[in-house]
Amino acid sequence: MALPRRLLIRVAIIVLVGVALLYGGVLLYTQVLNDAPDALDTTDLDAALATTDQTTTSTSTKPAQPSTNSTTTSVTVAPAPDEPDTQPGRWIVDAGSQVGYRVAEVLFGVETEGVGRTDQVNGGITLVDGTVAEVDFTVDVASIVSDDGRRDNQFRGRIMDATNFPTATFVATEPFDIGTDAVEGADVTIDVTGDLTLRGQTRQVVASVTARVESGRIGILGSIPVVFTDFDIVDPSLPGISVEPDGLVEFILVLSPAS
Repeated sequence: MALPRRLLIRVAIIVLVGVALLYGGVLLYTQVLNDAPDALDTTDLDAALATTDQTTTSTSTKPAQPSTNSTTTSVTVAPAPDEPDTQPGRWIVDAGSQVGYRVAEVLFGVETEGVGRTDQVNGGITLVDGTVAEVDFTVDVASIVSDDGRRDNQFRGRIMDATNFPTATFVATEPFDIGTDAVEGADVTIDVTGDLTLRGQTRQVVASVTARVESGRIGILGSIPVVFTDFDIVDPSLPGISVEPDGLVEFILVLSPAS
């Protein structure tokens, strides 16, 4: 038996209102509540280099890390007048550093971004006569957080499996010259070839970076494109949430001379 026309109209109105509320809720989340930060840029690099708390270690082989064994002091490290701005030796991760991911998402038809970051990064570079001879960085995967705990649970669990693969690493595979432009306050743009390890899989990548020397520290801003299947990363998508098959590793690294 056919439903009365008035009842059909009421049902249609209820459905339309429900769709409108759902879509409005999605818009509210993606445009207001989903507080994804903008891509890291030179303004963020300026802020990182302005950080006054610097973490140092007693040897050049032990990377700086935020733990009870680290010594944090408020000092300014500057080269002596007769030394180059980028003095040779080991430079290690300091306060102001951060590493994370950025992926494009479509949430019930609305475009947004998922962004997670952490300051739990260790490692550094080794300079020899103006050449970067070594580059090695390690990130604590489980410490990477976004603005949404549900996304973080998925990220640490089925996507990155942080229990079995707790760290991500980048190691340069060939030395590179920073050139004569690496002077106080000047930006130097470099492509760095290296091995990126995510979820236990290592692939060669090219990191596009901008480096700057300021107040006796080196600041590095950069990103690395990542195709998920290259690293056996499962599709992050969920019902109603579509995630692009690639994303970015983005980072700011602040380095100080190891004592």
